[in-house]
Amino acid sequence: MADNFILKNVRIKDSKTPCDIYISEGVIKKTGSNISEAGAEIFDCNGFNVIPGLFDMHVHFRDPGFTHKEDIITGTRSALAGGVTGVLCMPNTNPPVDNPGTLKYIYDKAKNTGVEVHQTACITKGMKSQELCDYEILKKAGASALSDDGRPVENAELMRKALELTNENNLLITSHCEDLSIINGGIMNKGEISRRLGVKGMDRVSENMITAREIILAESVGARIHIAHVSTAESVEIIRQAKKKGIRVTCETCPHYFMLTDEKLLARDADFRMNPPLRTRNDVEAVTEGIIDGTIDCIVTDHAPHTAEEKQIFEKAPNGVVGLETSLSAVLTGLYHTGKISLERVIELMSETPRRLLGLEIHDIKEGEKADFTLVDLNREWTVEPDKLSSKSHNTVFKGMRFRGRPLMTVTEGKIRYNII
Repeated sequence: MADNFILKNVRIKDSKTPCDIYISEGVIKKTGSNISEAGAEIFDCNGFNVIPGLFDMHVHFRDPGFTHKEDIITGTRSALAGGVTGVLCMPNTNPPVDNPGTLKYIYDKAKNTGVEVHQTACITKGMKSQELCDYEILKKAGASALSDDGRPVENAELMRKALELTNENNLLITSHCEDLSIINGGIMNKGEISRRLGVKGMDRVSENMITAREIILAESVGARIHIAHVSTAESVEIIRQAKKKGIRVTCETCPHYFMLTDEKLLARDADFRMNPPLRTRNDVEAVTEGIIDGTIDCIVTDHAPHTAEEKQIFEKAPNGVVGLETSLSAVLTGLYHTGKISLERVIELMSETPRRLLGLEIHDIKEGEKADFTLVDLNREWTVEPDKLSSKSHNTVFKGMRFRGRPLMTVTEGKIRYNII
């Protein structure tokens, strides 16, 4: 594992001018032309771009409790293969992350992975929407945010109290916006495709209602609220208008919501089922516009591994898809190479803003900074082959898809953790 090396002929972020970068003792020691250091390993990078390591603020590593799907070791390995150097894990494990002991287990296991692992703690005990957790104790134990992700907090007054408390503890609440009474057993977007397939759909009103509720509740107590995995045109517009009013709302979306529609479900393949579900072409366009105009703050994966056996039966399979190894390539293919956003905006969406929202150090690529970055060939074409993914599970919506752009090397703590140059 190289920790004293020089990257020759790279472009820092979106620079047009190639240079060299010398890394030693975990730090970027020098940037410039024709750098030479005795004993340093040399990598010729052929004009590839170096960007700050990505931070995915919405992943499920299934550890503890569901390690047949994924665990912290395989999850972080998958992250590194995707150029992701930091993650925020969701708390719907077994047991749920509502106590210091579970937090300690996660952080101890993540120590030597080379990935900066942060953990969300539960809003309510056991994620049962009945009693708030002790946020002071959870924050002292290392919690970086709060969520009952996988389900909403069903009681609005309980959610309002949780938001009010965050003004004291400064922990960001991430909300899974879903009205369970409206969903009522739906397994995909309710619309023409669900009718053709003869299966129960998830009405979009479910997401829209809770998105509006959370924003109203946050405004009432002057708190921050972060809306998870936005997928509908209406939710994008609700958030856009709330931001114009100065309400402290931020949000995220995933690559599949701006690249794919519910027509993928016509194949009756459960790998295309997730929650919220793939929507319509109008939703894809609205989510894309939200990214372009700044309504949407972050792009995440909602990396949610399930085994092939679990995904076998279309109607009964659990929701969720893996995404850590394909997220950057999907964004480059769907947004950057189509001219919709710049590389600078990619970095903002996938590295800088997630860290800023969580109050974490924002990494840069310059002398004296920690060496935490990803080397990317913006034009490398490759086909997604599920069996070659580093994740323990292979339930990707992008199987067989041709991408343009790929991470080639991931560096954290000054060490090369992943390299396919």
